Amino acid sequence: MLERLDHALRSRPERPAVLTAARTGAPRVRATRGELAELADAFAAALHARGLRAGDTVGVAVRPGPRALAVLLALWRLGLRGAVLDPGAGPDVLRARLALARPALVLADAAAQAVAGWARPLARRAGLALPDLAGLGPVATVGPRLPGCAPSLDLGAPRLGVPARAAVDDDADAVIVFTSGTTSRPRAVVHTRASLSAGMATVSSLFDARGDEPVLGGTFFVLVPSLTRGAAVALPAGNARVLARQLHRLRPSDTYLTPPRLRDALGAGARFHGRVWTGSAPAGAGLLERVRDAGAAEAWGVYALTELFPAAAVESREKSAFDGAGDLVGATLPGVRAGRDDDGQLLLAGPAARHRYLGEEPDPWVRTGDRARLDATGRIVLEGRCKDMVLRRAENIYPGLYEPALHVPGVELAVLVGIPAGDGDERLVAVVQPQRGADEPALRAALSEPVARMGTARPDEVLLARIPLSGRSRKPDRAATAALAARHLGPA
Repeated sequence: MLERLDHALRSRPERPAVLTAARTGAPRVRATRGELAELADAFAAALHARGLRAGDTVGVAVRPGPRALAVLLALWRLGLRGAVLDPGAGPDVLRARLALARPALVLADAAAQAVAGWARPLARRAGLALPDLAGLGPVATVGPRLPGCAPSLDLGAPRLGVPARAAVDDDADAVIVFTSGTTSRPRAVVHTRASLSAGMATVSSLFDARGDEPVLGGTFFVLVPSLTRGAAVALPAGNARVLARQLHRLRPSDTYLTPPRLRDALGAGARFHGRVWTGSAPAGAGLLERVRDAGAAEAWGVYALTELFPAAAVESREKSAFDGAGDLVGATLPGVRAGRDDDGQLLLAGPAARHRYLGEEPDPWVRTGDRARLDATGRIVLEGRCKDMVLRRAENIYPGLYEPALHVPGVELAVLVGIPAGDGDERLVAVVQPQRGADEPALRAALSEPVARMGTARPDEVLLARIPLSGRSRKPDRAATAALAARHLGPA
């Protein structure tokens, strides 16, 4: 698909490619299709002039947008392997993982270099941190260079002799993306050119973007298929009120936002249009129904992992009609196979599955870490994380089985966590985040019925509080939520 994208960009160079929003929500053209193709050519020439060749690793610390996409297009063209340096992973973890694949060059914008340098204390408050980039390998600045930044990448390098396409096969590594793990056991997902292409093809079949209608979303898996089909892509505004105005002015045919961004947008009074997609974190039926009530024709939850994107999808009506225990995430998408191991862990395989973890042997099956079952029609129903089990009075409690029931009207997010209760036992606490403006006494009354139906999994306490989020996908941070509950509730 990336070869198709390159051709598509050059066929209509005058058309908008990437949009941003003014404070009023009005769209602004950040880059045309021709400008994006030209930037990718310049990056490819600069990297080739530095002596980088197929198979070399390039660290990428560039904010999402036209430059980041152009960098990835250049890496693809030259057969280079990109290691995406996520500032949310933490410097120790990044340093340990990259010891397995030292970059021949690190490409970083001024913001990333600030996070790794003079702005480190400020960035840490936002949960962002990067190691000293120069300690990872040679560094070159992408985009405007500020004082203290590394020398700029030479975008005036000669283009003569730069290959139009690297002589590598589909099994060659394309990208390294960091995922969960520890410094003692680094985990980094390695996708090949084939698995990356398969994932983008699946997303393309879901979105079905048309060239005459814009798409809103900022991820690589949204940008590439949409631009290939000729659609302009709008990067979501960071401010929730501006995002609401952006949605109103743009009226995108397809919108992709993570669940936290959706909640923020709804809280700001956003109205939706067309199809809305959300994933990378749990999205309950209540959230999807709120999106449809706010104007969306369809609201979809996508089950996806760094190791396999995407795996399954479910529309809000189907999710709301499900009355069984657990969280229905839908039928597997074409080419995806699902199974379970002896412990009930969901296993996935397919053309879009990662090839391996860095430093480990290839494995066709992705161990998701989610407990799940397959219903009579083959749909995936999650039953909680394997490691999120709570042990109370010698009984194993899997939060994922019961958390969907807590999403009554007025609830924005809810998780069940265990906190120490002495003698190795745990107290089960339901931590519930109310929607903005919700009446707390009424909310507690509404929660009493589903809580009463939980039987032996009934929580010992219900705490109304804002739930901490973590990681690139802004998922509920269960460890931080448990710590918050322990501070609020004190000893048993």
